[in-house]
Amino acid sequence: MKLTHLIALKAIVLATALPMTAQANSLWHPAPTEQGFTYHPDHFKSTKTRAQLMAEVDAARKDGALALMQRGLPVPIKSSAEPKTRQQVVDEMRSEAPEAQRARLELYSGG
Repeated sequence: MKLTHLIALKAIVLATALPMTAQANSLWHPAPTEQGFTYHPDHFKSTKTRAQLMAEVDAARKDGALALMQRGLPVPIKSSAEPKTRQQVVDEMRSEAPEAQRARLELYSGG
């Protein structure tokens, strides 16, 4: 074999082996199974302390988010805007531009 062929072969081997080394540190590893991967929780590296996590759990328990997450329900998004009164919403709807009203009605009526 020529020297160029050996260098090319080494480059190909290196290029195919590098992605595998990057996967060794991840939680998920490819596997030749029906699932296609294996899970390794011992590879997880946390950046938070136990005290920080416990504080987050306590905060979620107090505002009710923990109960929702345990049941697999979505956690409502907290708005930073002031809530509107019923009258404000009705006034906005009545003063809506005709194009915006058509677009809203089209959206909710399905076309």
